[in-house]
Amino acid sequence: MASTIVQVLEQMAEPDAAAAPQRRASAVNEREYRSVKYPQSHLLRRISNVPGSSSVVVFSSKPYDEEFFKKVNLEYGLRLSFVTAPLTEDTVALAAGFDAVCVFVNDEVTAAVIDELYVNGCKMIALRCAGFNNVDLAAARSVDITVARVPAYSPNAIAEHAIALMMTLNRKIHKAYLRTREGNFALTGQLGFDMSGKTAGVIGTGKIGQITARILRAFGMRVLAHDLYQVEDLKALGIEYMPLDDVLSNSDVITLHCPLLPSTKHLINKDTIAQMKKGVMLINTSRGGLMDIKAVVRALKTGQIGYLGMDVYDREAGIFFEDLSNTIIEDDVLTRLMTFPNVIITGHQAFFTEEAMTQIATVTLSNISKFFAGTLTENIVTEVPKPSAD
Repeated sequence: MASTIVQVLEQMAEPDAAAAPQRRASAVNEREYRSVKYPQSHLLRRISNVPGSSSVVVFSSKPYDEEFFKKVNLEYGLRLSFVTAPLTEDTVALAAGFDAVCVFVNDEVTAAVIDELYVNGCKMIALRCAGFNNVDLAAARSVDITVARVPAYSPNAIAEHAIALMMTLNRKIHKAYLRTREGNFALTGQLGFDMSGKTAGVIGTGKIGQITARILRAFGMRVLAHDLYQVEDLKALGIEYMPLDDVLSNSDVITLHCPLLPSTKHLINKDTIAQMKKGVMLINTSRGGLMDIKAVVRALKTGQIGYLGMDVYDREAGIFFEDLSNTIIEDDVLTRLMTFPNVIITGHQAFFTEEAMTQIATVTLSNISKFFAGTLTENIVTEVPKPSAD
């Protein structure tokens, strides 16, 4: 298998990668024992070959990525290749000879990976997402590799998914769906509550948080918000900014919309959970690392947290975006969460709408094209942004 992979790599790599066959072979040999995780189906598939244009390899690719990127690329004419494996130290050899790599939320763009990208001639890391906590920015700067992202693709999509999680948990829609399909139309165990008149806490009022707050306000809820930067338009709607402690202690529903930074890691922990109302509903469509998940599990067991909706998980890499229905999930914490009747987990799908996918492909390919044309001035990641959500 290893020799086959090396042959394919040598055929598809650009001419300036010819000096690195030994490095590629070494990386492939190191990967050989992982052939179940990275089988030959993960090999590069070129979908566009425009002579003279910049070459890009897209990691962690799914069929829908190819669909939208291929459609949008008709305008940009880049040479795109797709690989389903994530970018890691084991797979970085697949990027040899490409001008840029395109990565997603669970790709591991570590210092070691960036060093290998630099040696192999990569000039740009194009994130097709807003978050960049998986990229070693200091390492990229040290070798002059530009990092760009898609700062906002469809904030409506993520805000609406957060609301969908709230309403599904509250009105037991997921249970009703299963019951009625079996002819059970009884209402026992299906009791919910009116959202109107309750208090919602929105932590992070960037674009997504603002939309979520507006929707909750339209429900007739009192909406409390916490962010270092207050939005005057929200205040004009009657949304109240408060210190975090006050938001936590006064809210019936808490929804997270802040980025994962050193200052926000495990924002939800045993101490902050203790400040919440007993039976609180907690929603996270932002970043898994915002929650100390073991503390959350303990709070679910005691009833301190009454409902949990999460679209992200701190250890989601290798699990989310994959079909594991015929395998044993080895993550004990995740499998424990899946046993709670008051927990709904979705697989990082909040962003997944037609509009968002089109915007992601458009901005990503625009970033790449502008970079190689020397005209990219926006969307470059140079430093940690202010601590509010995108």
